Amino acid sequence: MVVRSSIVQPDMHVTVMGLGRFGGGVAVTRWLCDRIGCRQVCVTDLLRPDDLTDSLAAIKDLTQSGHVRLRLGGHETEDFSNADLVIANPAVPRPWDNRYLAAARDAGVPVLTEIQLLLDLLPRRDRIIGVTGSAGKSTTAAMIHHALRALSIPSHFGGNIGGSLLADAANGRIGTGDWVVLELSSAMLYWVGRENSPCRLSPHVAVITNVLPNHLDWHGDFEHYRDCKASLLLSQQPEATAILTPQSQAALVPRTDPATMQQSVIVVPEPNDQQRHTITLRIPGAHNMHNALVASAAVEAATGVPATTVGEHLSDFPGLPHRLCCIATDHEGRRFFDDSKSTTPDASRLAVESFGNEAARVHLIAGGYSKRLHLQPITALSGQLAGIYTIGTTGCQLAQECRSSRADKAGNVFECANLDTAFTTATTRMKPGDILLLSPGHASWDQFPNYIERGRRFAELTESWLASRQNEPGPGTE
Repeated sequence: MVVRSSIVQPDMHVTVMGLGRFGGGVAVTRWLCDRIGCRQVCVTDLLRPDDLTDSLAAIKDLTQSGHVRLRLGGHETEDFSNADLVIANPAVPRPWDNRYLAAARDAGVPVLTEIQLLLDLLPRRDRIIGVTGSAGKSTTAAMIHHALRALSIPSHFGGNIGGSLLADAANGRIGTGDWVVLELSSAMLYWVGRENSPCRLSPHVAVITNVLPNHLDWHGDFEHYRDCKASLLLSQQPEATAILTPQSQAALVPRTDPATMQQSVIVVPEPNDQQRHTITLRIPGAHNMHNALVASAAVEAATGVPATTVGEHLSDFPGLPHRLCCIATDHEGRRFFDDSKSTTPDASRLAVESFGNEAARVHLIAGGYSKRLHLQPITALSGQLAGIYTIGTTGCQLAQECRSSRADKAGNVFECANLDTAFTTATTRMKPGDILLLSPGHASWDQFPNYIERGRRFAELTESWLASRQNEPGPGTE
């Protein structure tokens, strides 16, 4: 079965804004050509071809056939004002101020994002579980998907994580009884959460894990960021359910007042001692236990399966790559954790806290691209850890603030500039049983294309270090 789009027609001139190093525009470009049959697609990006190698390789056949025209290294106004439709990558910063998108709007050209095209194709929009938050949204959304699948309930996982669902929806592979779990960034919600948004998102279950300052470089201020998060709730119908935490509930007031909200509201508190003993998770940390409780509540709201039963199906949840993932342990008990997805200082704090009494054995690598966030959640850790090794454009400032925070621990703070140097410095100081934790608390864009490449480099350094020690004697040997 082929599902037809009510928005895009084959004879349209379509401009895709933002192919992206990470391939953010690849799926929608292929869908336009392969599924819709568009033969007049312009893909435009500020980056030059050398910066888009992988993404360009993924659409090489389309460019060679002439179905896709490229405009790289800059945008041209005519590609926007003369189009029939513009599809913007949601990562494009401050779209309300972007002069090219303004040119499209002034010319009466609709501007949409991929997620809106997906909503148009779904057989039922009341089978959506939308998940957002400043930290924990990826893990919580993945837990929801994992639990649904474990309960033999058809589920599809997309949005800000994983592959595009456009092809699945267009080919009819998403059934009317299936659930669609969407992890939603604040940028995505800017597009789909507004009252006048075409294909406005109205999830049957909306989950907000927390709302902390983040992406202020994109939004301009915290109020705009918070309002984008809150829009996930404001669009819900009376029969829907909102799943909040005490933190997100407090942070969203006065933008949303649970007392006046028309949908059901469930606030999931922090786990108590009994829950910590009755739910067993493979991934560490009290925050992940809380994520599991939130996910369980969301699945119960969607399906009616009791949250306690849902929680039992999370015991084998493996976690997500680059999210507090133990990638290696050496013969003397040194452990290496990749938490490269940690892009806020609060996320780094949570990662360290997950080790509980072992925090004093943690060597933390932190720093990166500045998103104008306060560093205090990381600097407050400096007195607890075995060492802090700062990297990236914020490395100098972070090191200075850590030393000022705890002058008596200043000798444990090392300004390393880059990941390779930080890794070498830390492993030289590590003792048996210590933990090396990459949890930068910042974006990666100053030194890596994305957090995945940063995590991969950490894994490469770990593998090389372990290989160099294979011939060393183990404990109790000579």
